[in-house]
Amino acid sequence: MTDLEIGADGLPRCAWGQSTPDYVAYHDTEWGRPLRGDDAFYERMTLEAFQSGLSWLTILRKRPAFRLAFGGFRIETVAGYGEADVARLLADAGIVRNRAKIEAAIANARAALELPEGLSELLWSFAPPPRTARPTSFAQVPALTPESTAMAKALKKRGFRFVGPTTAYALMQATGMVDDHLAGCHVVTPRAA
Repeated sequence: MTDLEIGADGLPRCAWGQSTPDYVAYHDTEWGRPLRGDDAFYERMTLEAFQSGLSWLTILRKRPAFRLAFGGFRIETVAGYGEADVARLLADAGIVRNRAKIEAAIANARAALELPEGLSELLWSFAPPPRTARPTSFAQVPALTPESTAMAKALKKRGFRFVGPTTAYALMQATGMVDDHLAGCHVVTPRAA
């Protein structure tokens, strides 16, 4: 498999985005697209944390159940969750049932409420300058960067959990802070500053 493949639709795309129909849709319409909004970022941050140690495809396929279980990822809703909600989430077979990650999701919602600038604004403040060229292979795509390391440190200082530098970089990729679509990929992702 090469890093860039031509799909059945004739479009060149990053090879990982060609591997399943779920990934084709995610790659073509969501991954790397600039995201705004505190609740939207909270959802993506939470899902990235749940993905830790698992396949992103697992999380992507469970996303509808996660949205239902976590009140549509409305920060104010999840911040109000208590022990009964933790027990409910641990019993929900539709999501990843990991107590530490569930408790982190609730703690992160509470931490997000405390941010005077809001979660979206804080996270975008760590976006690196746009690249002059896209990477030509996945070997050129880092797992973490100085910006993702700084983001993770700032989030941890503010009480967030499950937000290490690698998870922070994956969040940057998914939300359009960096464009890691390969050169030649048909997806165009202008970055909103």
